[in-house]
Amino acid sequence: MKSHSISLWFAGALVFSGCVSKPLPPEEASHRSAAVHLKQAGTKTTPDAQRAALYLRSAAEAYELLGSSSSSEAGRVIYNKAVTDLTVLLRNADQGKMWNRPLTLAADGITYRLRFAPGTKDGVWSPRYFTGFKPAADVDNGTIHSRNHQDGIGGALVGVHKTEPLEAFSPRVGIAAPVTAFVDFKGRDATLTLIDAGKRPKFGVAGKQQVPEADFSAPLAYYPQKSELWNGLMGAFRVTHYMGLTGLYQLEPYDPDRIPLIFVHGLISTPQMWRNVINEVEKDPVLRARYQCLVFGYPTGNPPAYSGLRLREELAKFEQLHPEARPYVLVGHSMGGLVSRMQAETLDREAWNVIGKDKADKFFAHVEKGSLVERATIFKANPRVGRLIFICTPHRGSEMALGRIGELGRRLISLPVDLTGTLTKSMADTMDIATGAKGRLPNSVTGLSPSNPMLKALDSRPIEAPYHTILGDRGKGDGPLSSDGVVKYWSSHLTHAKSECVVPGPHGACEMPQTIEELRRLLHLHLKESGKGR
Repeated sequence: MKSHSISLWFAGALVFSGCVSKPLPPEEASHRSAAVHLKQAGTKTTPDAQRAALYLRSAAEAYELLGSSSSSEAGRVIYNKAVTDLTVLLRNADQGKMWNRPLTLAADGITYRLRFAPGTKDGVWSPRYFTGFKPAADVDNGTIHSRNHQDGIGGALVGVHKTEPLEAFSPRVGIAAPVTAFVDFKGRDATLTLIDAGKRPKFGVAGKQQVPEADFSAPLAYYPQKSELWNGLMGAFRVTHYMGLTGLYQLEPYDPDRIPLIFVHGLISTPQMWRNVINEVEKDPVLRARYQCLVFGYPTGNPPAYSGLRLREELAKFEQLHPEARPYVLVGHSMGGLVSRMQAETLDREAWNVIGKDKADKFFAHVEKGSLVERATIFKANPRVGRLIFICTPHRGSEMALGRIGELGRRLISLPVDLTGTLTKSMADTMDIATGAKGRLPNSVTGLSPSNPMLKALDSRPIEAPYHTILGDRGKGDGPLSSDGVVKYWSSHLTHAKSECVVPGPHGACEMPQTIEELRRLLHLHLKESGKGR
C-alpha cells in the first residue's frame, strides 16, 4: 500500500509541476487528470457547488480505472479520496442544504446530476440519519492498540448522529458509525450511497462486486480520549461531579437485528476501558455483524447496589424505547460484574435472611415501600438478559476492602449530599446492618467487603441466565489461594458457571489476548445457542 501511495504522489507531482512533456498512455493520462481535478476541488476559495462538481469529475475519471490492470491502484486511491471529500463537503456546505436532495453540478463545462440512495435494511445507511462526517483518516487512533482497517473501494468515514437535545442513550458527542461512501456513475448521472461495511462485505461498483474501504476502529477513537485514570479516580472519590454522566450509551446506531452487547466497567474506571476490547471483538466480521455495543457508565464511588439500580432503570428505558430488542449479553469487569449480576437475580425479602432473620427484620422495618433503598435491595431478574460474562469479579468481596487501602478509599469517597441524606434517613440506626461494618456509610468500598450483606444475599440466590467467568491468576498461588492481585479465586469462582477460563494475568486482564479469545468464543457460543449463528 505504501509503495502505491508513493508512486501516485510522484505521478501527481509530475503533473502539477509541468515536468511531463511526452504524451501519456490513456490510462495514465486519466489518473493524472483525476489527480489534477482532485487538487482543484480542494481549493476552499472555489464555490462549493463547483468544488463538488470537480470532486465528481475526479471520481468519475478514477472510476473508469478501477478495473484496469495497470492503473487500478492509482484509480482506487484517487476515487476513495474524491468520494470521501465530496461526502464531507456536501454534508457541511450551506448548512447542509446540499445534502440529501437531487443536485445538478457543473464545472469546466461538464455537468453532473447527483442523487442520494435511500437507506435499506440490508446495509445501506439513510443519508437523513447522519448530521456530520469526518474522514476516518483524520481521526486520532492513538488510543487504539491495533487498527481494524479494511482496504477496498470507497470513502472511509466516521458518520455522526447528534441531535439537539441529545437522543436517549447518545454520548455527548453523538453516536458514531463506520460509513463507506460510494459514487456510482452512468454517464453523467451519479448516485451517492452510504454503506455499512459491517453488513455489506461487498457492494456493486463499476460493474463489479467490490470490497468496501472501511475503518472500524475510527468510530471508537472518535469518542473523547480523556484521561481514564483521572476520570476513574474522580468518579470514585468525587461522585457528585459525575452523577449526571450515569447512563447507558450506544456506541453505534441502534439495529433491531443485532444483539445488544453491554459492557460494564469496575471500580476507579470508566467506559473508556472497553475501547480496545470492543475493537478486538469487532475484528471478527461475524461478531461485528451480529452484535451492537453499548457501555454503562457510572461514578464508582457509589454503593454497588445503587449502581445496580441505575443500570436496571436504564435497561427499562431502553426496553421501553426498543421493545423489539434482542436479549442482552452483559460483560462486567470487577465491580461491574456485580452490577451486571444484579440484573439477572431476584432478591426478595426472604433472601436477606441469609444475614440472620432478626437483622433482616430490623433493617427492613425502617425501609419504606417504593423507596430508593427498597428498590436497590429488593428486585426481580430481568428476563431480557440472555447471558453474562464476568471478568475478575469479586462475587464474595475482596480482602483489599478490609485493609489500609480500603480504609483510605472509604475516607476519600465523597457521596452526593442528597444520596447520603436519603440513605441516612432510610437506614436510621441500621446502617451497620447494611454495610456489615459499624459506623460506616455505604459506598463502593464497603460494598466490596467480604462481610457486606448484599454480597451474601446475592450469593444465596441463583443467577437466572447462562453465565461464564474469566479469572486472572498471577501465578502466586494455587486453587482457592490463587489471585489476580485484587480478587482471590475463592471470590471470583462460581460453581455453576457454564465455563471458567483462568488467564495468566492481573486484575486488569481485560485486554489480554487470552481474555479476548475467550470473550470471542463465548459470543460465538451465544450466537449458536440463541439461534443467531447463521
